[in-house]
Amino acid sequence: MAWRVCFAALVWVILNALPAHAAPATQPHVEYSIVITGSELLEGAYPDGHTIFLTRTLHPLGLHCISSMIADDRIDAIKAALQFSSSKTKLVIVTGGLGPTDNDLTRQALTQFTGIALKENADVLAEMEKRFRTPRQQLRANLRRQTETPTRGSYLKNANGTAVGLIFEMENGTVVVALPGPPRELQPMVRDELLPYLIKRFGARKPGASLTVRFIGLGQSQISQTLNEKAPMPPDVALFSQFEGGRVDFMFVLPEDTAADRKRLEDLKQKILACLGDNIYATDDTSLEEHVAKMLAERGQTLALAEAGTGGSLAAAMNGSPHASNVLVGAYTAPTDEKLRRLLHVSDDQWSAATTRAGRAKLMAEKLGECDWGIVVGEVDRDGVEVAFRLPGGRLEIQRMAMRGGGELVRAGVTTQLLDQLRRKVRAQAGN
Repeated sequence: MAWRVCFAALVWVILNALPAHAAPATQPHVEYSIVITGSELLEGAYPDGHTIFLTRTLHPLGLHCISSMIADDRIDAIKAALQFSSSKTKLVIVTGGLGPTDNDLTRQALTQFTGIALKENADVLAEMEKRFRTPRQQLRANLRRQTETPTRGSYLKNANGTAVGLIFEMENGTVVVALPGPPRELQPMVRDELLPYLIKRFGARKPGASLTVRFIGLGQSQISQTLNEKAPMPPDVALFSQFEGGRVDFMFVLPEDTAADRKRLEDLKQKILACLGDNIYATDDTSLEEHVAKMLAERGQTLALAEAGTGGSLAAAMNGSPHASNVLVGAYTAPTDEKLRRLLHVSDDQWSAATTRAGRAKLMAEKLGECDWGIVVGEVDRDGVEVAFRLPGGRLEIQRMAMRGGGELVRAGVTTQLLDQLRRKVRAQAGN
């Protein structure tokens, strides 16, 4: 058959239950399945990040994922994945395909599979009118389609986009929840909308006390070994970890959320900071970009960027921070050093006189204008790039970084390294 549902390569997510003494005997045990839609995932364009977020978020509530699969953006493929998943669990969570474009087919597939029709929702429509400041009669048809919700079930509000989450409640007791694909929409929706629904609908417990520690510059195995040696986990602490783009997150969860539980996690945090603090950039949900931007903002310092090899990924990452408008004073992106130097107004004579890539990176860093900190990333040459850091006072540091290819994952890894180096340099320059 032509389906491209990756049944053969299912990403089976088997999470161990909390120890028996970690929750009351009456605590409900709810199993669920995940269906991730997106042909780009099957083509290897980027990895699935939704599964780890959902399992990590829902497991402390007593919800246990038994399977996760990726389905192509085809109605028949999505329906096949739904058929398989619903045969295993009474709760199925689907991500992606709720947008306004023609290849956003999840809404149609769910309607056909569940037999539950969609109908325009007056409250959602009113919210869309307000968001776009446009009368409903003038809303584009593809946008207005996103105001339709199941006639049997409910919906989840989206504070960060136009696609609301959809809840289909089938007559046989199966519940199918559809979430938007973009992480900036999906993750807040899960925390603010889906969790209260699951607690009410399935009797899931409220989240216990938790601690998130975000690492940089170390691998998962090295972190685990250090924790085992210097900060061993009590038996009732559930531990989750994820790795992406050179960053590692560890989450520690207790079954209950009392003052004593929070104190235990605070003590644990201090032990972890004592042995791995140099490689920790946050003990909450703060991203590396947000952390670096906040460091600069607190010091009243600014940053300018010029990128060839990283294709603007560093600027895009920094622009996502709430401190970006106060910190980022300029960002230049071009596909080659030659084009980048023209944006920075490096003269022909200066450029010709610089015979090495390191020398040219230095020239461009000097032309970044008024800023406290500057980063120039040259174009990829063989298997690396020249990077110039401009420090407060104008001092320059030039180095070569390994970089093979220019794909999204490679750029993400280099972006992480650059942000980590900037973090360390800012901290060293401030003397703390």
